[in-house]
Amino acid sequence: MGETSAAAHDLSIIGLVLNADIVVQSVMAGLVLASIACWAIIFEKIIRMSSVRRARRELEAAAKGEGFTGHERSRIARAIHAAAYAEATEGAAPDESQNDRRARLERAMRTAMRSELKRIEGGLPFLATIGSAAPFIGLFGTVWGIMNSFTAIAQQKDTSLAVVAPGIAEALFATALGLAAAIPAVMAYNQFAVGLGGASEKLSISIAVLAKKMARRGQRPGAREEAA
Repeated sequence: MGETSAAAHDLSIIGLVLNADIVVQSVMAGLVLASIACWAIIFEKIIRMSSVRRARRELEAAAKGEGFTGHERSRIARAIHAAAYAEATEGAAPDESQNDRRARLERAMRTAMRSELKRIEGGLPFLATIGSAAPFIGLFGTVWGIMNSFTAIAQQKDTSLAVVAPGIAEALFATALGLAAAIPAVMAYNQFAVGLGGASEKLSISIAVLAKKMARRGQRPGAREEAA
């Protein structure tokens, strides 16, 4: 009888999903969808972080050289250049000191930088949420699966492995899905958060140097290109 009962239960991954309780199936489906969404965000952030690194290099080059060249490739560098140009051409006061001009240009460029980095940060809160919540969602599926095992024991009055195994397998699989969703999300969130924090610091340093140069020169960013 035990062998017949064991044969009736498919303990493969597909079998576990198809034969699971509707609650456990819902937990599994939710965790799989969350994992897919996390990986989509991770790949998108990898692409965006390459743009951040390019912007950092371009601003460092501008700070070490003569300023903006007008040929910046990254969206962040272009946005900072545009903000500096707009502030230099539209916000000047006749009696403005060099320090005031420097502070105004730096403030405009920092605002543009924060706006661009804020856009890139989109999706990171979702990674943090999944990283913290997925294990507990998987744990809920685990508890439910174990409850099903005890229910099967009570109904069949049999404690053989064939009776207990399906519910335990469902429970462990739900736990595994929770960890599979949470671990990449936590690792990616930490990596991107640290990367963006470091990039923001380096960009701010370059912006301060650029603002000082432009204020001392009293020239619009990109004016060299217009004269040429």
